[in-house]
Amino acid sequence: MKEKATGTFTVGNIVKVAGTRYGDREAIYCATTGKRLSFREVNRRVNRLANGLLSQGMKKGDVCAFLSFNRAEIVEIYFALAKIGALGIPLNYRLAPPEIVELVNFCGAENFIFDPTFTETVTAMKAQMPGVRRYFCMGDSIPAFASSYEALIASSPETEPDVDVREEDPQYLNLTSGTTGLPKAYLLTQYNNAAAGPIMAFMHGLSAADTVLTVFPIFGRVGFAWSAMSLFAGARNVIHQFDLTKMLELIQNEKVTISNWVPTIASFVLSLPDLDKYDFSSLRALVFAASPFLPSLQAEVKKRLCPRIYEYYGLQESGVLVNIGPEDKDRKPESVGTLYPGADVRIVDANGKDVPNGEVGEIIGRGVAVTTGYYRNEEKTREMFRDGWFYTGDLGRFDEDGFLYLSGRKKDMIISGGQNVFAVEVEETITSHGAVMQCAVIGLPDDTWGESVTAVVVKIPGKEATEQEIIDYCRDKIAHFKSPKKVYFADSLPMTATGKVQKFLLVEKYSVKP
Repeated sequence: MKEKATGTFTVGNIVKVAGTRYGDREAIYCATTGKRLSFREVNRRVNRLANGLLSQGMKKGDVCAFLSFNRAEIVEIYFALAKIGALGIPLNYRLAPPEIVELVNFCGAENFIFDPTFTETVTAMKAQMPGVRRYFCMGDSIPAFASSYEALIASSPETEPDVDVREEDPQYLNLTSGTTGLPKAYLLTQYNNAAAGPIMAFMHGLSAADTVLTVFPIFGRVGFAWSAMSLFAGARNVIHQFDLTKMLELIQNEKVTISNWVPTIASFVLSLPDLDKYDFSSLRALVFAASPFLPSLQAEVKKRLCPRIYEYYGLQESGVLVNIGPEDKDRKPESVGTLYPGADVRIVDANGKDVPNGEVGEIIGRGVAVTTGYYRNEEKTREMFRDGWFYTGDLGRFDEDGFLYLSGRKKDMIISGGQNVFAVEVEETITSHGAVMQCAVIGLPDDTWGESVTAVVVKIPGKEATEQEIIDYCRDKIAHFKSPKKVYFADSLPMTATGKVQKFLLVEKYSVKP
């Protein structure tokens, strides 16, 4: 008797099925380039790109890096590489050129596809990436060392590529957010993404009636997930290279029904003086992830933007572990969710033993979306995986109904005068101040306290607050040992592309004594 079904669950199948089932309906509106593509056209272009890459010598198992802003082509690249079994490396365009060079060389990429916006950057990096043998450039202005992406598509057949791809095969190397230094590459298989996408679509009620606005960078896992989910569900996907005003115009003009944001985006939107001129009536839901979502901000989002809020929790490496829908979010605004299909979550102590409901411990998880490991980094893989569970490094607790509440990062816990201070609790307190738009709380070395609770604050434009006012405000609401001993004001916080604060940069900056 066979132990496994004859079929295989692959990413390429998603776009193939979409092309057949949804045909000539619009699949993608690329606000970056103005392109509008049907589901059938997307699959045909994916096949042409895949066959073209094969004709240039690329084969299953080869590594291909790609560097692009949010545009239709980056979606095509993901699926073309998936159909031929090549290992993709979507590169973060916010990285400095030396960091990109290091990642490309480390991962052994022989192929490089790039957005023409980055032609000058790629030209400068080329000599430092000797392993890259083939370059492909999008658009019309093609440098001499590269081949034309569009010409490759135009000259290649639209038949399905003849490559045996299995669900256990690698699909792409994603990069961690880089909140603690240079991002690390972790491996995602065909099964990781093919299985996780339909579940995520179902848990957010995604259907062919939806128009999705993708503002997360598509080089990251979340941006790709919404692109794949849209194709799976037959939803129209409006792809946007983030610009605040343009985003609101797209919601209004393209009748967007759902979009995945970080709380920071909501803060920026709500601070716009002319916000009320935009029409948000088409929105049926907004989805949030990546950083703490304060109840006070949730209330403003529901009042002024959209009354229905989803939220989910998971690391880049784990995919979604829990999520929460609008009805439960109304009841439990501070929770990030409960049981998620295909995933399991526990809260454990330092010995890996489960803690009682209500007690804070480390969040560990396992599921269909969890990475199989870090690329060429067995030490990191051993550190993060124990007994089949992925250790997130996040702290949290379950309530009596099984809903998860976050308490911060283990490494984000500040020990001041022997007392444990969870940065997220202090941040929530400070952000509730009427003059504060964003806040990051860090621990700085202190001869007396060991670590000194320190806040870096971004004020709402036009609002004022002093350092002592913020400190006194905290002392009225939380214990004095948790309150910041020092407050710095900044114009902005250093953020990753997925909306997480790069606290290590703040520690570096403010540890330097004036």
